[in-house]
Amino acid sequence: MKVSLLQLDIAFGNPKANYAAAERAIRLAAQGQPDCILLPELWTTGYDLTRLDEMADPGGQAAAAFIGGLAKEYGINIIAGSTAWQRAEGVTNTMFAANREGVPALEYSKLHLFRLMDEHLYLQPGSSKGLFRLDGTPCAGVICYDIRFPEWIRAHMVSGAEVLFVSAEWPLPRLAHWRALLVSRAIENQCYVVACNRAGSDPANVFAGHSMIIDPWGEIVCEAGEGEEIISGELDLAKVREARRQIPVFTDRRPEMYK
Repeated sequence: MKVSLLQLDIAFGNPKANYAAAERAIRLAAQGQPDCILLPELWTTGYDLTRLDEMADPGGQAAAAFIGGLAKEYGINIIAGSTAWQRAEGVTNTMFAANREGVPALEYSKLHLFRLMDEHLYLQPGSSKGLFRLDGTPCAGVICYDIRFPEWIRAHMVSGAEVLFVSAEWPLPRLAHWRALLVSRAIENQCYVVACNRAGSDPANVFAGHSMIIDPWGEIVCEAGEGEEIISGELDLAKVREARRQIPVFTDRRPEMYK
């Protein structure tokens, strides 16, 4: 499975500019014929939280139609990072995906809201897992702060997920945490981790970039720098089964003792 990660610099509070930039990047990445394309968190608005209520996409319809159209045009799975969705209960930070036919394949709203960036003041948390299938492969999708909760990631892995997709706007001062947490999630869950962060800055933050793909043994397949970049890597899914067979972590779990 070939995956391309679109490490974009997101225009603060400017959906029109961000849709145009995402379309350019998707069309460019599609020339490499990946099986899947991954975008970063809140790629339509950035962290313009105080205005999310007026910019949020009702039911995610506009972004889903945009991504679904490009997915169908190129016959590529697109995991569209996350966007702000306007719902009856408020705004959610929602990851979604379209399969090769442009049909919705995933809808997951960020479960853990990051208080340090005031997400809890402007967003409603999700209430379901991010499990989905990509060309028949069981996968999971989570968003940024979620990776600090290993029990949440493990909840997806015990359901059979072999690839963890992560979309983020992770700040530069905690770059070391980003890298360490992603490698840890790959090793402990014996899965591929495919993580797309954003580049650039907004009025309050500088972001880390360093999108990466990590294999089930914790080896980095590819990693971006800090600037805008498209990186691609191959996932050999046989490695997931090999790692889980050689070190049978899931068989040796004692969940009755973890309460």
